Amino acid sequence: MKKRFLDLDKILDNRIRLSMLSILMIEDMVSFKEIKSSLELTDGNLASHVKALEKAEYITIYKSFVGKKPNTEFKITPLGKKAFKEHLKKLESLISQHKK
Repeated sequence: MKKRFLDLDKILDNRIRLSMLSILMIEDMVSFKEIKSSLELTDGNLASHVKALEKAEYITIYKSFVGKKPNTEFKITPLGKKAFKEHLKKLESLISQHKK
């Protein structure tokens, strides 16, 4: 059983990063402000999770200006979608094995 838990994606093992990708699986682009508000995070906390997801190449970051205000948006990458789906399959498999 321990082996099965070790197979889970370490990046998505964190509830915040899993929640972020869940949002990005539904929405095409989501702003820093929207994710921060939805998940009730501080700027610094969100930034550290964004960094981990970007390093894993699970998200792409887009920076622009709206008027004179900076705007940061995120989009899930094809690799991020694949990792998310595989992570869910592994979780479902673990759950179904324990239902027996």
